[in-house]
Amino acid sequence: MSDASKVWIDAETKIDDALGDEHDQLRLWLRLYSVSRLIENEVRRRLLQEFDTTFPRFDILSQIERAPDGLNLGELSQRLMVSPGNITAVIKRLVEDGLIRREQNPKDRRESFIHMTPVGRATFARMAEANEGWIRSLTAGLDAGETRQMLGLLRKMKGSARQVLAERLSSDRE
Repeated sequence: MSDASKVWIDAETKIDDALGDEHDQLRLWLRLYSVSRLIENEVRRRLLQEFDTTFPRFDILSQIERAPDGLNLGELSQRLMVSPGNITAVIKRLVEDGLIRREQNPKDRRESFIHMTPVGRATFARMAEANEGWIRSLTAGLDAGETRQMLGLLRKMKGSARQVLAERLSSDRE
């Protein structure tokens, strides 16, 4: 672990320790964020080291793999929660590398669908298998029951956040 990672973890812990019980929701958010960043940084490192690829490339391939009929750029960017402009260059490089292909929509020539190539599927399958192993090792401290419990609680938390955001969006439209 790098010194920078240790400092960051210590800063999160110090903030967590300094807050009282009345700030548990803030502490929860900080803890979720720190765990997410720790795992994401390790996955990024391993993707680069073992597959000479980046997290955005892996993420794009992951979304395309889940859509056998392909995705247009808008659908893909929506799934990734980024703007289409953020992924255009990555898409271009994946096409150049032969991992994905663009197919023009015959009904609307301005739109194209992105599909995985056979080489892309094989490459992604190797990366996905390795990624699952990394995640299993990084979360090995939780038993099966704790994992299911966390999944349920995070589902509930996500629903709560979505409800608040939907209500805000609804009131913004009025």
